Amino acid sequence: MFELLAMICIEGLCQERLLPAPALQTEAACIAGAARAEGWVNAREGTSVQSTRCAALEDLIAGAATVTEVTPGAFVHQGLIEDTTKRNAGDVSNHGFIIGETSVAVIDAGYSRALGEALYLAIRAQTDKPISHIIFTHMHPDHTLGGDVFLEAGAEGLGAPKFQSAYDNRVLGYIDAQTRLIGAENGHGTFGEIKAREVIEETIDLGARPLRLMSYPTAHTTNDMTILDETAETIWMGDLTFLGHTPALDGSITGWIALLDSLKAGEARRMVPGHGPAQVAFPSGANPTLDYLKGLATSIRASIAKGESLQTALKDTGEDLRKDWKLWDEFHLRNATNAYIELEWE
Repeated sequence: MFELLAMICIEGLCQERLLPAPALQTEAACIAGAARAEGWVNAREGTSVQSTRCAALEDLIAGAATVTEVTPGAFVHQGLIEDTTKRNAGDVSNHGFIIGETSVAVIDAGYSRALGEALYLAIRAQTDKPISHIIFTHMHPDHTLGGDVFLEAGAEGLGAPKFQSAYDNRVLGYIDAQTRLIGAENGHGTFGEIKAREVIEETIDLGARPLRLMSYPTAHTTNDMTILDETAETIWMGDLTFLGHTPALDGSITGWIALLDSLKAGEARRMVPGHGPAQVAFPSGANPTLDYLKGLATSIRASIAKGESLQTALKDTGEDLRKDWKLWDEFHLRNATNAYIELEWE
């Protein structure tokens, strides 16, 4: 089987990009369809194509993302617990895929097109089945910006009801920040053209592999979604759970606490967190995030009860919660600020 590669130039920077088709191709079909590269650049202002080639899939697999098979047919790429930098190219979140008897579902896609392409190759290293779905657990860029690759490969995008509007409102800022944080070379080809159908509650079947999708009221964000892999009794939590990485509050602290408490009664025995190990036990694996959020809420409420200003509350909040969390200084004060603004109106 063969994949189409195109030398794409964007503002003077040229790199080879993988342009997937909805189905795997023979060499002859790949060559016959090489004009897709012209269509790709024509749809994106400021891009041009220098050349195309068709490469055997086996010759590309070396560029595949490293993945761990956490349960039979379910694979997770474990991101680094680091801030986003040029050195790590933004590879800082967990994402992966599940293979059924007839198709594949991707869950989140990383911070850039390059990371999406690497995940695509990891899938192709395991199966030639079609990629039917790309599911976004929420709109944050480290989980979404690589998703174009899978939409081009024929997948249907799925997200929570407020996903699309939240993503559309922020994507230009995400792309600007990406260039600053990881550089144009690492972000090459990332346009963020994500579209997802709204899902409240739905079960999709990959062929004897049902996945139950659930969206929720505001918690970590306004558009969180979980995916329950019923066959494996495993729930993909997105950033509703962090392990090692300090949680990031971009929604409602009370909503997030209530949701995690309610999910404890679910069917899952294992979970894939948005940041941290590829898989841990559930619900115990959610306890560090829940304990942090409850501790933060208690501290902020105490400051508000004493009549402390936001500035004073921030000085008094958090050292008892620090424990072993990484990236504390990058996230905790923002969490405390957001919590104070929410809780002062209780």
